[in-house]
Amino acid sequence: MPSALPAGEPAPEDGTLPASALAEVGSRPFGFYVHVPFCSVRCGYCDFNTYTADELGVPGVRGASRSSYAEAAIAEVRRARVVLGGRDLPVSTVFVGGGTPTLLDPADLTAVVAAIDAELGLVPGAEVTTEANPDSVTAASLAALREGGFDRVSFGMQSSVGHVLRVLDRTHDPERVPRAVEWARAAGFEQVSLDLIYGTPGESVADWEASVDAALSCAPDHVSAYSLIVEDGTALARRVRRGELPAPDDDDLADKYLLADERLGAAGLSWYEVSNWARDDAARCRHNRLYWTSGDWWGVGPGAHSHVGGVRWWNVKHPVAYAERLASGRSPALAREVLDAGTRRVERVLLEVRLREGLALDVLDAAGRAAVPGLVDDGLVVADDRRLVLTPPGRLLADAVVRRLLA
Repeated sequence: MPSALPAGEPAPEDGTLPASALAEVGSRPFGFYVHVPFCSVRCGYCDFNTYTADELGVPGVRGASRSSYAEAAIAEVRRARVVLGGRDLPVSTVFVGGGTPTLLDPADLTAVVAAIDAELGLVPGAEVTTEANPDSVTAASLAALREGGFDRVSFGMQSSVGHVLRVLDRTHDPERVPRAVEWARAAGFEQVSLDLIYGTPGESVADWEASVDAALSCAPDHVSAYSLIVEDGTALARRVRRGELPAPDDDDLADKYLLADERLGAAGLSWYEVSNWARDDAARCRHNRLYWTSGDWWGVGPGAHSHVGGVRWWNVKHPVAYAERLASGRSPALAREVLDAGTRRVERVLLEVRLREGLALDVLDAAGRAAVPGLVDDGLVVADDRRLVLTPPGRLLADAVVRRLLA
């Protein structure tokens, strides 16, 4: 959850949604994102809305500490039911992210999931995911999470190379990753995913190759691989600006992406979104697909974003303000924007072009459809009379493809 929030217009104090948005509720898949804003340490590259215990410094405020956070999150879940019209609304996915969700007691995480089920109802076979740092779990905690309804876990591996992890300010021992995966398997998790980052200053191609191979040795069901982005305001950005570290190089990033795609593909993991690979269709992250295909979701937690029926809103950022609003019976929503048809169409192009099944041509306007033959000639997409799909070079230049489709 990025730390910077857009402006938007003020959200109603009670969080009420426009009738037009409520009319669309239930017409597309619905999910919950639960943001847990706590970390043991702040990683130098991270721009997410997270806090260490020292940064919060307010242990007495309910909902603003790890021990009381679940209470505030559950209060927002209950408010969601009211705002959505008090109806049963089958929830197909729950994704708990952060921060480091697994710093919370497993009983707290499972209590939030139980509240979502009690208030709106989880569909049979709902996908319930938690992110986790390898050093924030044990065999016992993973077993408790599985028993409490989680069936998917995504470990923040990032790299298997010590000096790369140190630049990223990651604190886990690389040897902890395979053990955490083994514990997850033993606990009965149906899907295990690993997150990787490439392009860290000082990371060689051999380092990246070693990380990909180490990830594959764990036999994950799913791998996400993201290029490092130097975000303004982070410790990493300050180090780059001072000349202590080099900025990521585009050619290096491209080489590492293609290496990952080749290695992962050879191991039986196919790309289904530009930065994501899965062993089969069942291993694809259904929650992320909900984002990419303009589904609806409610974001719980400080700074969390939601989208329902063309209305997007975001909560107050700080855990104290978040908890205080809920305790006083007010919505934690800070601001929102109502998306017009043109904006919704543009967002479909931005997101759906990144998917393996590609973008339906009828989403494009006349100028966008006219740009498709040129993209085919340039080797960036393949297309028929219905859809276009990115080629490997097109995946490297996905943003440029989007710009041409929307010009």
